[in-house]
Amino acid sequence: MSDFKEILSQAKKQITEVSVHEVRDKFNLSNGFMLLDVRESDEWEQGHLDQAVFLPRGFLEVKADKLLPDRQQPVVVYCAGGVRSALAAKTLQDLGYSRVYSMRGGFGEWKNNGLPFVVPEKVGKDQWARYSRHLRIPEVGEKGQLKLLKSKVLLVGAGGLGSPAGVYLAASGVGTIGLVDDDVVDESNLQRQILHWTSSVGMPKVDSARRTLFEVNPDVKVRMHQVRLDASNVLDIIQDYDVIVSGSDNFTTAYMVNDAAVLLKKPVVYGSIFRFDGQASTFIPYEGPCFRCLYATATPPELAPSCDEAGVLGVLPGVIGLIQATEVIKLLLNIGTTLSGRLLVYDALEMTFRQFKLHRDSNCATCGPNAHIDLESVPQFVCAVQATAK
Repeated sequence: MSDFKEILSQAKKQITEVSVHEVRDKFNLSNGFMLLDVRESDEWEQGHLDQAVFLPRGFLEVKADKLLPDRQQPVVVYCAGGVRSALAAKTLQDLGYSRVYSMRGGFGEWKNNGLPFVVPEKVGKDQWARYSRHLRIPEVGEKGQLKLLKSKVLLVGAGGLGSPAGVYLAASGVGTIGLVDDDVVDESNLQRQILHWTSSVGMPKVDSARRTLFEVNPDVKVRMHQVRLDASNVLDIIQDYDVIVSGSDNFTTAYMVNDAAVLLKKPVVYGSIFRFDGQASTFIPYEGPCFRCLYATATPPELAPSCDEAGVLGVLPGVIGLIQATEVIKLLLNIGTTLSGRLLVYDALEMTFRQFKLHRDSNCATCGPNAHIDLESVPQFVCAVQATAK
């Protein structure tokens, strides 16, 4: 019966070993080689070659077909010191892989020669319980949660729509949330704006919202912009964020956000509410329509009721704001199908959702081929409500 040393010796006679310097200079990703790490998970977490595929030796035969679908692609296998990789290389050859190499000396030799490697980021132990339900979803997982924690989302408006969107984005672990609002909390806000409490009346909305978001999730950094967006500040404010949530109740801000976002190529998740009706869409510059493609001109102020006159069902912002938060997370994680190119219209009384296809307007003043964006020219309107599409 053969002992382990004899098995290893026989395996090495049947495979090709390459040095760490050969892997660096020739047997690398840029030359079409796949790097396969066959160590255990705790070893992988301490450092690995950049863009290597992780497949522990114990799962090699079971998962090779899935992770290494092309048996003709050259593969460099490595472990800690070159033993497991030699046996793995022999196994892959037996499975029909025609160009397999084992890295002599393994990761230890690579590291001892001062060659570059990466240490994977991990969700902290103190965060594991908080985000455990995300971590269990394959489409999110640890990689997705880390991406959320690094993301920056700007809420334009800390009112009806910004409240539910902000609470759930914070709970989901979006790392930085910006708040733009120059208003103070009024008692009439409390019927729907869940970021604010009775004790918040008279406080600036950004301060009240910051307090609530901190209680929801202290991991989240909240940036406060207690200003009204205009041509002098909109670009400076939104340029640092990944996604913009547009939840203002007036056309001036909606157009200002849209035009600035197109200039900076920032996606905008749009929402609006009116009495029992709400609508939402996602505008991705130059990939789909923008807000001006949907509303080329605003409803004249004399025909649009003011916010106070129009009224809104208290629970309605929750529905639309959560749709906006969902769109934001999908954009940040690049999963699912967004509302880009679609307008989603919700009727709370009938409990119905309808969709309308949207198309880019070739004559759009903002994203059309002959567009000329001038933020100074955005018209000023009083608080007005967008009409629901028919």
